[in-house]
Amino acid sequence: MNASRITLIGQTGANLPSVFFSYSHADEGLRDQLEKQLAMLKRQGVIETWHDRRIGAGENIDHAIDEHINSDEIILLLVSPDFIASDYCYEIEMKRAMERHAAGEAVVIPVILRACDWHHAPFGKLNATPRDGKPITQWPDTDEAFLQVAKAVRGAVENLVKKASTPAAQVCAPAAPAAMPAIESGPRSSNLRMAKSFTQKDKDQFQAEAFDFIARFFENSLNELGQRNRGVEGSFRRVDANRFHATIYRNGKDVARCTIYMGGGALGGGINYLQGHSSDSNSLNESLSIQADDQAMYLRPMGMAFMGGERDPKLSLEGGAEFFWDMLIRPLQQGW
Repeated sequence: MNASRITLIGQTGANLPSVFFSYSHADEGLRDQLEKQLAMLKRQGVIETWHDRRIGAGENIDHAIDEHINSDEIILLLVSPDFIASDYCYEIEMKRAMERHAAGEAVVIPVILRACDWHHAPFGKLNATPRDGKPITQWPDTDEAFLQVAKAVRGAVENLVKKASTPAAQVCAPAAPAAMPAIESGPRSSNLRMAKSFTQKDKDQFQAEAFDFIARFFENSLNELGQRNRGVEGSFRRVDANRFHATIYRNGKDVARCTIYMGGGALGGGINYLQGHSSDSNSLNESLSIQADDQAMYLRPMGMAFMGGERDPKLSLEGGAEFFWDMLIRPLQQGW
């Protein structure tokens, strides 16, 4: 921790602990969603946040980043394949962050955005978030995953406050040199996020990607189901680019069947679930539509298969696949 700042954390009128985002620009949309989840901490005056999109016109980019990576108290490593592949993120920002973490000058929190081989990285020994290091994009509800990150940040700030309030921290922290006053930037809002818009082409591509993901999810799940349960066999058959059938057999008897298809449907479009095997595109038991907020696209269930009291979720690709898989297997689990 920067000695001149640790004594100030939690004191009235003091600088807030700053959270630095180290990320690949390929993950900018996920970074924006995370910053939105940190809004309560910012409204409460618990933290302030910084990333390279805050660099103003005419500022030296490298110098601005260096200033924050070398002084901010909490550093979030937004981990993804693009983060690991980026020489700047990995070789410069991450290495400097780990040096400061080892020296007790900063708290580094790995945030696993997307699946990648991160356990062997220098930060692989740290406790990652969300829970168990499960990538955010693989959570059924990404809001819940981002909430876990926000709670981890809140916990880190609380630990910093405790350390700063101990007598040892107050005594050992040298005063800031009088000849080197902190350079204050001009006043600005931290509310600088701009709404994003998504074209119909974006939504069509997302729907095709979601359908292919659900198909792979079902094929793999059916294979694993058979391997784990004696007398049970799963069958997956891709009919065409827009439709597949899934069947579960128990002791040779078909006990569950479904059809998942893209497009058509009684309400038009979407990714649709139909009990049994069928070539019909005008019947369904449930449907996932493609929706978007001001930051990202997501899957929204029609709600026909909801149990009472459940809220309307924003589902990731894995969340949508798990939602349909639960419709297929839940009756069997309840009856076994």
